Amino acid sequence: MKLNEKAVIYVPDGTPSEKAIGRITHLAISAHQDDIEFMAYAPISECFGKSDLWFGGVVTTDGAGSPRNGLYADYTDEDMKKIRITEQKKAACVGEYGVQILLGHPSAQVKDPKDDEIVGEFVRILRAAKPKYVYTHNLADKHDTHVATALKVIAALRQLSADERPEKVFGCEVWRDLDWVNDDEKIYLDCGAHPNFSRCLSAVFDSQIVGGKRYDLAAEGRRSANATFSASHACDTYSALNYAMDLTPLMDKDTDISEYVAAFIRRFEGDVRDRIGRFSEKK
Repeated sequence: MKLNEKAVIYVPDGTPSEKAIGRITHLAISAHQDDIEFMAYAPISECFGKSDLWFGGVVTTDGAGSPRNGLYADYTDEDMKKIRITEQKKAACVGEYGVQILLGHPSAQVKDPKDDEIVGEFVRILRAAKPKYVYTHNLADKHDTHVATALKVIAALRQLSADERPEKVFGCEVWRDLDWVNDDEKIYLDCGAHPNFSRCLSAVFDSQIVGGKRYDLAAEGRRSANATFSASHACDTYSALNYAMDLTPLMDKDTDISEYVAAFIRRFEGDVRDRIGRFSEKK
């Protein structure tokens, strides 16, 4: 599997990389270091400690633009790249990932719609892993690099033959919640297993937390809020929950991507209008 010269393939248990990639059943492809742990904890915990299920992570960017403060205030971009690789490896070790791949591309390249190098790498990774499930960013996310990454993932999936494609593709929450998606269309990702383990995964990204972004607390708070507010007339079914958008239909080249996502928004608008209409005074 040919990747760029900056790419890092890390296998926590020391299995040869080809075999390690080939065993992956759940694959998350993110823009940045730590995105995986915040958006795809459900599959990480589902695979944890299993011999027949393996989680794999792919981080697309190099982490150079990370905010920094405290201990990391004087770190250069090159310093931050090294730190972010180390932190992501720590997470992969704690989470017992089957493999962790860091591609090391600058964000500008990810956001370039003409760039096909990253798409080509995604294709090769997907073909080598043949995962059953793929997790990436949702297309209503407000972070440009997240959306650009998801679009490249979709472009790669569209290059696969039918028998090479995963069963399901999920677009997950990071920089925009998906609580607005109508309940019958939400994908519920149960994040309640091993809460202590969940905190450990978030905590290894010290450069971000000390750097002024309490992603660890925010991610845990979102999961708790989703679990409680997921149903208004029932006791809590989940203790922690992430939402995802079903992106599976977008593997079809004939499906318009922006129209597909806009339709979720229109259905949400329709639900709001209908509820207001049912309880408004008729004139």
